[in-house]
Amino acid sequence: MEKYATAPHKERIVWLDLVKVMAIFMMIAVHCTDNVTPEQRSEPWYLLWGSLYGTFMRPAIPLFVMATGALLLPVKQNITAFYSRRMGRIVVPFLVWSLLYNLFPWVTGLLGLNPEVVHDFFVWAPADQSWTETWKRILMIPLNFSPFAIQMWYVYLLIGLYLYLPFFSAWVKQASLREQQIFLSLWFISLFIPYLREFLSRDLWGTCSWNEFGLLYYFAGFNGYLLLGYYLKNNIPPHISWKKLALWGLPLFAVGYGITYCGFQTMTAVPGQSAERVELFFTYCSPNVLMMTLPIFLAAKNLTFHSTTLTRILANLSTCTLGIWMTHYLFLGPCFDLVDALPLHTMCKLILSTLLLLGVTWAFVALVRKAGKAGRWIVG
Repeated sequence: MEKYATAPHKERIVWLDLVKVMAIFMMIAVHCTDNVTPEQRSEPWYLLWGSLYGTFMRPAIPLFVMATGALLLPVKQNITAFYSRRMGRIVVPFLVWSLLYNLFPWVTGLLGLNPEVVHDFFVWAPADQSWTETWKRILMIPLNFSPFAIQMWYVYLLIGLYLYLPFFSAWVKQASLREQQIFLSLWFISLFIPYLREFLSRDLWGTCSWNEFGLLYYFAGFNGYLLLGYYLKNNIPPHISWKKLALWGLPLFAVGYGITYCGFQTMTAVPGQSAERVELFFTYCSPNVLMMTLPIFLAAKNLTFHSTTLTRILANLSTCTLGIWMTHYLFLGPCFDLVDALPLHTMCKLILSTLLLLGVTWAFVALVRKAGKAGRWIVG
């Protein structure tokens, strides 16, 4: 496994840095497609190119979670030390940026700006500059994200995974290879639940109006990606034949991509669909998204890195991913509007806006982190 030293007694796994970099690029790409206005979304060009582009990026969150499992399982610290280190790095910047995002519309009102300026930054958020609504959103931060901090949904998930990791780790440490495979098999079956509930029965395996915890509930969710990342890191040979990987990986990705794209197009073709139905085939915990994610993860694992410059760039960008996640929505609207004004093909605009947003946000986070401990408290 290829590693390199970045500081005394500290090594980085280069290919996992690459996995995190690909994941943050994909997630920013998803948000660039999300920033398209409601009027633009009704146009055929967006339905085609936006869907093609957005579908390709669905492995983003699974890749992040698999990298987390590969890096942190099994947990080597006691629970107090683990929580102290991990939670501090996440919770403080999460609170800082959640407050800033939710204060943003109120501040624009204080500056005497037209309420519509809010939509220049947050296309889908209400243009409400009142202190009453701002205070309500702030009070809700411990419970959920607001339309001004949509990307924070993942931070709630990440905090939950970190709370869970020490307990899951205790099982992983003593679980045999066969036991891990059984868990992953049951988890794989659970990935079909969204489709079974949508097309077969809303009440499935014991779920009903008074019970939402069905038969496979305890094997379902993102914990499967945690274990999968750990399993693949430790049980797949460091380098496998690229030909063999391509023979099964490319068809697997293509089928997963086809199901995701066609399913999304089918759902959005019917006017008035609920948000749940629109997002059904984009669900991260689904077999089609897993089919797309698995070849990407293994391809990254199979790479060899010889350039010291490249490895250090990947390390820096990987270290900044949490800060990029927290802060990029501040720059999303302006970056997208800047590129959208160019006389380019829609797909070129989507790719260019993704690269611009990633570059701007990376530069911002890297600059803030140079402030030392205070900077890391702000951006992670």
